Amino acid sequence: MSKPFQAIRGMNDILPGESALWQALETTLREVLATYGYREIRLPLLEKTELFARSIGEVTDIVEKEMYTFADRNGESLTLRPEGTAGCVRACIEHGLLHNQNQRLWYAGPMFRYEKPQKGRYRQFHQVGAEAYGMAGPDIDAELICLSARLWRRLGIRDVTLQLNSLGSSAARAAYRDRLVAYFEARRAELDEDSQRRLATNPLRILDSKNPAMRGVLAEAPVLLDHLDAESQAHFEELRTLLDAAGIAHQINPRLVRGLDYYCKTVFEWVTDALGAQGTICAGGRYDGLLEQLGGPATPGIGFALGLERLAALLAAIGQPGADANPHAYLIAAGAAAQRRGLALAERLRDQWPALRLRMHCGGGGFKAQFRRADQSGARFALILGEDEVRTGVVAIKPLRDPDGQQLTLSPDQAAAFLGAALDAPPRS
Repeated sequence: MSKPFQAIRGMNDILPGESALWQALETTLREVLATYGYREIRLPLLEKTELFARSIGEVTDIVEKEMYTFADRNGESLTLRPEGTAGCVRACIEHGLLHNQNQRLWYAGPMFRYEKPQKGRYRQFHQVGAEAYGMAGPDIDAELICLSARLWRRLGIRDVTLQLNSLGSSAARAAYRDRLVAYFEARRAELDEDSQRRLATNPLRILDSKNPAMRGVLAEAPVLLDHLDAESQAHFEELRTLLDAAGIAHQINPRLVRGLDYYCKTVFEWVTDALGAQGTICAGGRYDGLLEQLGGPATPGIGFALGLERLAALLAAIGQPGADANPHAYLIAAGAAAQRRGLALAERLRDQWPALRLRMHCGGGGFKAQFRRADQSGARFALILGEDEVRTGVVAIKPLRDPDGQQLTLSPDQAAAFLGAALDAPPRS
């Protein structure tokens, strides 16, 4: 007998027992995004590799080490998307969505990075992203952060901290980069191997090192906030004023640089201690030069992405329940005549109560076996059709979760009304 297939390492199944929490999370995300005027855009999983090399940066870890890239049958290099912003920008340029108009967009779906799998970090992971285009001021930065803060309130997440920084303009960052390189070159012996490699390619990423042996050299490194240009400094100060006015507490993290080359000015992360090392649940920032870099009009942009795996893990850790996916009722039908009558009744009930989750027993078996399945399903009620019920044109309803509940015998119309009242469900209009 051959060995059963298993999922690819780092690419996980989301099982029925977990999906209810995901569904509740996704519903809340859609609702909150809609209240701020964000509209959904659906993007392809595959893009040309050059799109990510030009946007994310050719010397970033993502492009150098983590992308799933292959040549298709025409020899064109394609990549499974490692993040959503580049594809969203490409779509806006391609379809003219930025011509004399602003856009607020969101997307959701799987992303792919070849990383070492660990809790909260997988090779296939799911993100929801929000992007806003055409607005250069700090007001849209503040709105996006307010949107994310509202998500946490709606989800019942409390112990999260907003970390904030500014990367300034490209010119200011280039000047800072020179100072940073000079500083690290003078202390090269204190850098680990990865940081020495980054020194020649992406020195700002050294500031994001998690190596405890480098805390001393990082603590004394030049701070980017001290080298901002005047316009970026004013932008950052006004953003902080707006957040204070909205009652959103934040911490300045001068080492927050993000791992993608396209960021400028505002960058932010929401972090928690509840998930161990993978504590970032939402991150984003401004990327004013990206659209022009990818062949579009000079258009400011800002966005964030949040990981659904980490959010689901956080909700589970704090005991937030998912949506109830159990059936409201389980229809038991014994005998061929009851099966026929039961199928018609089930369809009638679904027509009348669209929100009703009704599972009909299939696969045969006597009353005892069917009752056992009904109880295992988690349903609140069993609807029972046997020979007597078929002959007299009624249906029995037995409560399965209330030990004091009494079994009722009702007409089909009465049974439908009973279920609607018990579930507080709206009828079909």
